Amino acid sequence: MYKIIGGDHKEYGPIDAEQIRQWIAEGRLSGQSPAQSEGRTEWKPLSQFPEFASALGTQASRLPVPPSTVSNPEVFVDQILARQPDLQIGSCLTRSWRLMTDNTGLLFGASFLTWLMNLVTRFIPIIGSIIYLLLTGALLGGLYLIFLKRIRNQPASASDVFAGFGPGFAQLMLAGLLTAILTGIGWMLCLVPGVYLLIAWKFSVPLVADKRLEFWPAMELSRKVVTRIWFQVFVLMLVAFLPFVLFEAYAAAKTSMAIFSMFSSSTTGGFDFTRIMELVKVSASMTLFSQLVLFLNLPFALGALMYAYEDIFGARTTAAP
Repeated sequence: MYKIIGGDHKEYGPIDAEQIRQWIAEGRLSGQSPAQSEGRTEWKPLSQFPEFASALGTQASRLPVPPSTVSNPEVFVDQILARQPDLQIGSCLTRSWRLMTDNTGLLFGASFLTWLMNLVTRFIPIIGSIIYLLLTGALLGGLYLIFLKRIRNQPASASDVFAGFGPGFAQLMLAGLLTAILTGIGWMLCLVPGVYLLIAWKFSVPLVADKRLEFWPAMELSRKVVTRIWFQVFVLMLVAFLPFVLFEAYAAAKTSMAIFSMFSSSTTGGFDFTRIMELVKVSASMTLFSQLVLFLNLPFALGALMYAYEDIFGARTTAAP
């Protein structure tokens, strides 16, 4: 006997294996559906139960691959805006952890490629920031698609990171560029607009990469939908990126102390060269460690973000059971 968690995030059971196979055949359960066998306490995806491998394999062979575009973007936008967005933070985090543990090599490998390319551009003098702004949309678009493919039980490889450099490159570039620049302006003008836009436009690039919307309709759709559940999305991102956020706070405090020490020494007889070199060393080391923490945090955080995207913008079918 088993218990399962359906697409509506509710628990069902105890039920027998035959009933589960029937629901798999009907498309009401997938390999990612959490299940618990009788006498056990841990929840595992159905794909980890050998007794359901045949049923899941048959399901995968029958399921059509969803199109990457929407046939009518205007109708799609109207449909999304007409329904109330549904975001359950705990469910997104739990499912992301399972996704990461089931696809560790793929997700860390793909995240490493994107992280490394972004890191390299940061250390290129003068033009590095420009290159980063121009490429970030395409790189993130490809990375998001890898997570979405695995969420949808579709095959994916680390090379899919470069999928954003295809025909949709211009739209992805504009989505990444504009969201970064306008959010940066919001940060400079006042902290509040910057934080609002950072969260509100978080699904712009996924909408361009996955649904093939043009950059501005994608940005507007993301903003309008997220505004309704802005606080929930903010909390999800804060929790998902918590290790990176905490290290950034620590790095900022340590760097500030080094700056304070340097200026304190300048009031007692000019700048101390040793203090200046210490500041440079602290700043460089904090930057490198911060990027390392970000890399280790990415697979889990992006998984949670893409589950939220799928729940909000994906097709809503009848939940299982």
